[in-house]
Amino acid sequence: MKILLLLGLVAVTLAEVTRFDGGKVYRLKPKTEEHVEIIKEIGDEFQLDFWIPSKADQVTISSNVDVRVDAAYIDYINAVLQQTEIEHEILIDDLQAAIDAQVDNGRISTKAYSYEKYNSWDTIQSWMDQTVSANSNLVSRMIIGTTYEGQPMHVLKLGKQSGSSKPAIFMDCGIHAREWISPAFCQWFVKEAVSTYGTNSQMTRLLDQMDVYVLPVFNIDGYRFTWSNNRMWRKTRSKNPGSTCIGTDPNRNFNAGWCTVGASKNPCSDTYCGCKPESAVEVKAVADFLRKNKSIIKSYLTIHSYSQLLLFPYSYTTAPAPDHVELMRVAEGAAAALKSLYGTQYTCGPGAETIYLAAGGSDDWAYDLGVKYAYTFELRDTGRYGFLLPESQIKPTCQETMLAVMYIADHVLNSL
Repeated sequence: MKILLLLGLVAVTLAEVTRFDGGKVYRLKPKTEEHVEIIKEIGDEFQLDFWIPSKADQVTISSNVDVRVDAAYIDYINAVLQQTEIEHEILIDDLQAAIDAQVDNGRISTKAYSYEKYNSWDTIQSWMDQTVSANSNLVSRMIIGTTYEGQPMHVLKLGKQSGSSKPAIFMDCGIHAREWISPAFCQWFVKEAVSTYGTNSQMTRLLDQMDVYVLPVFNIDGYRFTWSNNRMWRKTRSKNPGSTCIGTDPNRNFNAGWCTVGASKNPCSDTYCGCKPESAVEVKAVADFLRKNKSIIKSYLTIHSYSQLLLFPYSYTTAPAPDHVELMRVAEGAAAALKSLYGTQYTCGPGAETIYLAAGGSDDWAYDLGVKYAYTFELRDTGRYGFLLPESQIKPTCQETMLAVMYIADHVLNSL
């Protein structure tokens, strides 16, 4: 059944919104192809913000669809859902209230630093200064590029200094700006590395025999924008020629099946793939660094949220990766290690088969470059909070994720 979208009934200016009062996050559960088409139609017509999956054309029968709806559209969406009998539930009843409640004191602080709080980019920069200064025997820093808005892209190199290049792991956080738990984990990992080296045999062995390169925030411009203007921003902040819409999805901009599936050529889309591969300066900086160091980089780990998944290549094709069996075995071992702490359940598998087809991803690109152990983490939760995971969950999320990361690192070490 075709739903006629009567735009005259909804007089809304589709301008950038910085507050989300009365907005809701729905979980839709399509059971028929008709339901799928209806969801795609209303998603495209109203430019709804798809959380899971990341765009309307990835919706399939019997998959959960988490979607944000602005307050102005609520009555209309409710009427459509009732009319079409699409099963649904409300995950977040008032998005702005959830944003306000995400931090423990109800107000974001840009000053005090804590590993159990979400920290602004300025605070993270100061933390990096202090970490390098206090741990010069174990931590060094380099700038691998500059963002569109002129922010330096800092990479921390963790490892016991030696006279020769060691094999390495590269880990990045915060490719998507609104996934705040991701940069929180990179900071946590660095803390654990410097505080347990010499006392924790597993960490000591890792940093003695390998280096770990950590990019605490990949999409710095977008991350800053989520603090200052729009908490739900996902993309970079670059201008797009010929369009008034801003930003590229950096995890659709790598040259891995670029823009063939699961990405959009529309600059206004949250999954815009860019005008060409590596058109985002942030993506090019990371790709250049990995290309330059591909002889030593043995593992690429990229941290996202949410859904509690541990994914590996491929996402741009359903064809299995040449190392599929080993990658799955390692992922399942890492997920079991993670689960052992709090019982958190993760699902493992190649991206295309586990969630949806999506081209241009960093893990696929790294794998095709020759980095065998390429993994994407989708951290907590499974939708109750989505991108607004409360600060109270930072510590347990990071603690359990450390177990999975160290499991992968051990396997990489043992495979050298």
